[in-house]
Amino acid sequence: MTMTATAGGKAAPAWRGGFGRLWTAAVVSRFGDSLRTAAMPLLAASLTDDPLLIASVTACGHLPWLLFGLLGGAVADRVDQRRAMWAVDLVRGALMAGFAVAVALGHAGIALLLVLAFALTTLQTLFGNAATALLPSLVPADTLAGANARLMTGQQLAGGLLAAPLVPALLLAGPAVPYAADAATYVLAALLIASLRAGAPERPPRPAGSTLRAEMAEGLAVLRADRSLRWLCTATTLCNIGMGALIATLVVLVTDGLHAGNTGYAATITAFAVGGVAGGFLARRIAERTGRVRAVFLAGTVQTGCLGLLGTVPVLAVSIGAMAVFGFMGTVWNVQQTTLMQERAPEGMLGRIAAAFRTLAVAGAPLGAVLGGAAAAGWGPLTPALLAAALFALAVASLAPLIN
Repeated sequence: MTMTATAGGKAAPAWRGGFGRLWTAAVVSRFGDSLRTAAMPLLAASLTDDPLLIASVTACGHLPWLLFGLLGGAVADRVDQRRAMWAVDLVRGALMAGFAVAVALGHAGIALLLVLAFALTTLQTLFGNAATALLPSLVPADTLAGANARLMTGQQLAGGLLAAPLVPALLLAGPAVPYAADAATYVLAALLIASLRAGAPERPPRPAGSTLRAEMAEGLAVLRADRSLRWLCTATTLCNIGMGALIATLVVLVTDGLHAGNTGYAATITAFAVGGVAGGFLARRIAERTGRVRAVFLAGTVQTGCLGLLGTVPVLAVSIGAMAVFGFMGTVWNVQQTTLMQERAPEGMLGRIAAAFRTLAVAGAPLGAVLGGAAAAGWGPLTPALLAAALFALAVASLAPLIN
C-alpha cells in the first residue's frame, strides 16, 4: 500500500503501483462499456418501435444479479480476486467481438441483444464484487473514500465526456464500431489487471464443511444486522427501480417526447456524465461537512427534484440541466455508499456484503425497466421520469431512521 497527502492534510491514494493500474483498467473498461450502452438502445430502437421491448434489453442487463449476485460475492471471497477479474474481462471481450461481427453482418436482432445483455451482467456479478473487495487491499483504509471518488470520477470522465459524444460519429463509421471498440477495451483492461502484483488477500480460515450457500446466507445476515447498511440498501433498491424506469426509456423520452433525435440523446447522457465528474471531485468534501448518511439523504432529495423536472418540463435545455445535476448527486451517493460498505464489512466478507447489497439493490432495476416501458407505452414518454421521482422520494423517506 502507498499513500500521499493532499494539500489539506487528508490522505489520498498514490497513483503509482496497484491503484494506478486498477484505476486505468476501470477507466478504459468504462470507456468501452459506455460506447456500447449508448449505442445499444439506438440499435434496439432501430429494430423495433415497441417501448416495452426496448426496455426489456435493459431489464435483461440487470436480471442476472437476482440469479447469480450472491453466488458471485461468495466466489469473490474465496478466489484470487485479481485473477478472477482479468479472466472475466477476457471472456467479455470475446463475447463483444462476436457481437460486433453479428452487427456488421446484419444478424443482430432483439433476441441477440437480450442474450448478450444477460451474459455480460452474469459475468459482472463476479467481476464487480471482486473489484469492490480488491480495492481495500491496494490502498490504506483512510484513503478509501478518496480512492472511490477517483475511480468513479475517472469512469464518468471516460464514459460520459469522452465516449458518449463519440457514439454518433462511430455509428457513421459503421454500426459495429462501438461494439468492436468495447471488445478491445475489455482485453486491455484484462492485461492491466493481470499486471497487478497484489496476491490473494489473507482471509480467516473457513469453518470445516462451509458451503457457498452457507457463506451467501452469512453475507445476507451481516447486511441485515447492520442498521446503516440495511436502510441504505432499502433506499438504494427503491432508487434502482426508478433508475431502471428512467434509463430504459430515456432514449424514448428524448427522441419521442422532446423530438431531439440521436444528437439530443447524446447531449443528455453527456450532461449526466459531466455532472457525475463534478460530483466525484466534491463528494468527499460534501461528506466531510454533512456526514456520509446525510450526504446520501441530500443527494436523493435533489435527485427527486431533477426527475420531477424531466417529467413535467419537455424542453431539451431543461432536461440537459436536470440530468447534469442528477449525475452530480448520483456520484455523491455512490461514493458514500461504496465507502460505507468497505468500512463496515467484517474481514474476509466484503465480497459477500457487496454482493448481498448489490443483489437486493439491483433487484429493482429489471422491475423498473419493465414498469418504465409499460408507462411510456400507456401514458407517454415523460411518464417514466415521474414514476422515478416518486420512487426516489420514497427512498429519501426510508433514510429518515438514520438521520439524527
